[in-house]
Amino acid sequence: MNAALPGIRGLFQQRVSGDDALLRLTRLRFSQTGMPAELYADTPDELDELLGYVPDHQTPPTVHLNRRVDLLQEHGRALVSDFAARFAGRVSGLVVHDQVSMLHRTPELVAALRQVGDRSDGPFVFLEYAARLPLDWFADVAHAVAGVQRSSVCVDIGHVGLAEVRRRLAEQDGRAAAVRLGDPDLADQADRVQQATGLGLPAVLALVAQLGALGKTLHLHLHDGHPAVPGLSDHFSFLTRFPVPFGYQGARSLPPLFGPAGLAAILHQALDSCGPQRLSLTLEIHQAEGRLPLDAEAVALFGHWADLTNAERLNYWLSVIADNQVLASSLLRARQRPPG
Repeated sequence: MNAALPGIRGLFQQRVSGDDALLRLTRLRFSQTGMPAELYADTPDELDELLGYVPDHQTPPTVHLNRRVDLLQEHGRALVSDFAARFAGRVSGLVVHDQVSMLHRTPELVAALRQVGDRSDGPFVFLEYAARLPLDWFADVAHAVAGVQRSSVCVDIGHVGLAEVRRRLAEQDGRAAAVRLGDPDLADQADRVQQATGLGLPAVLALVAQLGALGKTLHLHLHDGHPAVPGLSDHFSFLTRFPVPFGYQGARSLPPLFGPAGLAAILHQALDSCGPQRLSLTLEIHQAEGRLPLDAEAVALFGHWADLTNAERLNYWLSVIADNQVLASSLLRARQRPPG
């Protein structure tokens, strides 16, 4: 496999309260790591402003639109079409969430994806798996729009993996499905929870292989998680383990859905199924809270700040993204090298 490997994007966000010095810090870190970007934007004007901070890169940005944008609504389709027309040549893809209501309105959804994607150029519109609908339904939608030039899908590996894990837990043992980190029952249910957690990776691999065979550009959101995390159970680093107050397989923590080995399997499957030219990747890691002191170049951006707490919080989050980008890039390169 000699073609250039796909760039692995990180989230380009301000993240915490403050002024545009935070965006300039984000620009600095993305420039230093050579990382392409995925942005969040609610309106075309907001995206236009944010793109002014993003460093140039051979891998164009992708854009995650507001989660409430609904392709079944006329104003939702109009907004997506507006983004696509205005940013043709500047961004490569627009990510739009699926919605629970789409399950029983599949023909309308397919028609909507045709409407926004039936063109020969401009950004792809990627329908993201996010509403925990049946995976077979999502795959059927992808097959139905396989002939639409600029419509495709986004496989969020955390959403897909957790949906399968929770389905299996509910089928096998209702008590195990209900336990969360910190619950006294987790120690007794840990084996069942972890056995089910191990089923998330095969579900992701099977879906990626199936969708990659369609011959379309496929977008992946990459992040880790665990079904016992209360609240938001994913969007973690692949280097995360989840502490528990009991021993489990020689540690006092539980391994995540994927970890580095699972990420390697997913990237290798995606590369084999799609090829490097039809693979689009973003590290969508949100949950990384901490502080990291600023170096001299970064401190200079905040000379007008009296308190650097939020700058250091953002700096830490950016460092986590960068570490995962190094990990993911090295896994892709390892796949590209011939054996031996």
